[in-house]
Amino acid sequence: QVQLAESGGGSVQAGGSLRLSCAASGLTARGPYYLAWFRQAPGKEREGVALIGSRGSTIYADSVKGRFTISWENGDNTLLQMNSLKPEDTAMYYCAARFSPTATFSPQMYKYWGQGTQVTVSS
Repeated sequence: QVQLAESGGGSVQAGGSLRLSCAASGLTARGPYYLAWFRQAPGKEREGVALIGSRGSTIYADSVKGRFTISWENGDNTLLQMNSLKPEDTAMYYCAARFSPTATFSPQMYKYWGQGTQVTVSS
């Protein structure tokens, strides 16, 4: 059983930093997999932000390149370090997992989701 739980959201002023954590269980010993961070702002579609593969490969959305960093920590736990935050980064952030050798930012391809954590960036 795969379970994901996000933490670390909050409110920050523009230019500030936040670190999100996704505590995952049930991922290992099931082949290659990816864990991704998505975000969804009110009235907008859910969009991929960053993802990391079980072998360590990473991909970032253009909007966050150079500002966000995704990494593994303590096994299957994932960190999303967010620096130089902008008001347009305001959204509910979700972590999601899929068992596949192929990376994708398509949310429909992810079976497992956390409950989300809110990030609010004020100008």
